[in-house]
Amino acid sequence: GYRDGNSYVLEAPGGLILFDAGCGDTLEQIYANMAYWGLSADDIKACVLTHPHFDHAAGAHFLKARGVSLIAHRATAEAVASGDERCCGYLYHKTFTPCEIDQVVADGETVDVLGISLSVMHLPGHSMGCTAYLFDWEGKRVCVSGDVIGTLLDGHFGWSGSFDFDKNIYLKSLIRFARVDTDIMLPGHGMIYFYKPRRRVEEAMNMALIEWR
Repeated sequence: GYRDGNSYVLEAPGGLILFDAGCGDTLEQIYANMAYWGLSADDIKACVLTHPHFDHAAGAHFLKARGVSLIAHRATAEAVASGDERCCGYLYHKTFTPCEIDQVVADGETVDVLGISLSVMHLPGHSMGCTAYLFDWEGKRVCVSGDVIGTLLDGHFGWSGSFDFDKNIYLKSLIRFARVDTDIMLPGHGMIYFYKPRRRVEEAMNMALIEWR
């Protein structure tokens, strides 16, 4: 649901990479799910944040306390470090616990994270920190997309109540994202896109062009 965001874990050569930290209350559930697949929470060495909203980043300070390196775009890093309205704690009637990001990444940059080459694609609009991360895995091009687009059966766009939501910037991000081909897209909510994710992004872009101009 929307009380929490999706988190994904990748077994990299140098340890486990967690994509998004969730709301914090569900970290033990995440760890239990990992254990089912033979993965230990103690092996999480890095956490990559797609954006600073509470349901995706509020658990970051718990991970940092465990020695996990936090990675994010500068706009996300600044919001998470302040814990202000950009983190949307007000939506959950909770206080966001701020923490410092260890590694700030930039749009267009390719960074090595524990032996995995991550391509950084900053796609602001849903929030100014929204960032997709792309990598190759077992012959597939994978994209961790956060809340850049909506999920199937639940609208085309991410939630628009964010403190730093910007419709015009969001449309430009959708146009840019719709040019990207991937094999698998891992969204911030709902089910994974295993079949031609670009089509879903194109649908979202089309609806934005119809509704927002």
